[in-house]
Amino acid sequence: GMVCGLVNGLGLTWLRLPHPFIMTLGMLNIARGFTNLVSGGAPVSGLSDAIRFLGYARINLSGILGIRLYLPVSMLVLIIAYICVSIFLKKTSVGRHIYAVGGNPHAARVSGVNVDRVLVFVYMLCGFFAGLAGLLLVGRTGSGFPNAGLSAELDAIAAVVIGGTRLSGGVGGVGGTILGVLLLGLINSALDQLEVSSY
Repeated sequence: GMVCGLVNGLGLTWLRLPHPFIMTLGMLNIARGFTNLVSGGAPVSGLSDAIRFLGYARINLSGILGIRLYLPVSMLVLIIAYICVSIFLKKTSVGRHIYAVGGNPHAARVSGVNVDRVLVFVYMLCGFFAGLAGLLLVGRTGSGFPNAGLSAELDAIAAVVIGGTRLSGGVGGVGGTILGVLLLGLINSALDQLEVSSY
């Protein structure tokens, strides 16, 4: 994931493509083609216990809270990622540089921020979290399917925008994105409960 993010970031900073979607959608198609090539288009099973633990295991919190409660490990990963990224964006100079570059790259460059380095770092970070999400999905489903997550990129963009982040950058945060994800999940769950046809 981080290598794909590095390629995206370098493609944008070195090739100076006019819009990030060109590079990221190109990488999406390359990665999908590669996974189909490696897997032969078939699901891959026989996953390690560590991957299954990440996606499917639950931690028993009954003894700690006094009530019957099991926390999925994937939820624990989400909570840890949320806390780390929130602190990183709000309390570090690199986090402030990310907002500055998203808001106005030219002004950030004039202020002494290495815009290209920040962009490459952000794309690598996004790649890392995409890879982590992939591991959680594979652990949850018990197999690696090359077309798993098809159209998930649109859900991810929708959740971020619903959460208040501008696509042009500079405004938004992790908390809003979490709320956007929860809202989309609630809508999908409600449609399933109402037995609305997937079509």
